[in-house]
Amino acid sequence: MREVYFIKQNKEKWLGIEQVIQGKIKKNPDDLSSLYINLVNDLSFAQTYYPKSNTTVYLNHLSSQIFQKIYKTKRVEENRLLYFFKTEVPLLVYQYRRYLGYAFLFFTLFTLIGSLSAVYDKDFAKIILGEDYVNQTIENIKNGNAVGVYQSGSTWGSTIGIIFNNIGVGAKLYIYGIFGGVGTLWALLSNSVMLGSFQYFFYDYGALQDSARGIWLHGVFEIFSMVVEAMCGLILGASILFPRTFSRFNSFKNGFKDSFKIFLSTVPFTVCAGIIEGYVTRHALEMPLSLNLIIIFGSLVVIGFYYFIYPSIVNRKINNQINDAVL
Repeated sequence: MREVYFIKQNKEKWLGIEQVIQGKIKKNPDDLSSLYINLVNDLSFAQTYYPKSNTTVYLNHLSSQIFQKIYKTKRVEENRLLYFFKTEVPLLVYQYRRYLGYAFLFFTLFTLIGSLSAVYDKDFAKIILGEDYVNQTIENIKNGNAVGVYQSGSTWGSTIGIIFNNIGVGAKLYIYGIFGGVGTLWALLSNSVMLGSFQYFFYDYGALQDSARGIWLHGVFEIFSMVVEAMCGLILGASILFPRTFSRFNSFKNGFKDSFKIFLSTVPFTVCAGIIEGYVTRHALEMPLSLNLIIIFGSLVVIGFYYFIYPSIVNRKINNQINDAVL
């Protein structure tokens, strides 16, 4: 069957499913399951005969949306907040997982640029981090206290300021995606270059190990969240640039709704990073090295599992439930 005829034959059905997803048409769970099964059949046909077509991309997106619609009805039986973090966000992360890959790719590239710039220009760190900060840190390193900058101010006051600052940085990474994703990449470039030059600066002064013991106590949650927030900005930008078969406005609405939910999921990690930085990092060099490593790698396991592994587990579980219901 020619693709044009395939589209013409099923267009009204697909538009009707869009209406259901947007809540303009109400369906009971059984009808939703029937729509999903029908749509999966269309998707399988398109993947077989038009594997690189926009039709296949569109049907895949539509299937994901109706897939989530079916299981949102379970929120009546579950705690809404628990459902949000346990099911809804992981499904969205799985759906947009390639954007998380793009965000990490750009983050790695930009961080390397920052490090290499610091290697070839000894004044680069002063330009990026500020001369006063660099001079103060050099003095701290000479005094054997590489993380001395984190010991200033009160614990609670520092914590509140850090949390609001980090949320502000994350919001910029996300909202700047409205400029077709370019704004997000610019914000990610600025922060990643700073991180790269920051780490090389400590290496250059022989204090990389001491700095890592402190910085990465809170840095795992903070930096990983920053990359996920960049992912959200890229999703937002892509929804504007690549609307597929949706109108540009509807594509933007869908992209904003999905990306904002993922963005909200980073807030608890950002808050935890602020608390650790305000209360724990200042004691980094007094702590046993084993405790530093437990916190650092424990944080990495938690957030890495949530955004990289758990989404696949949830997606597989829901798929199995759908297949059991169909059978």
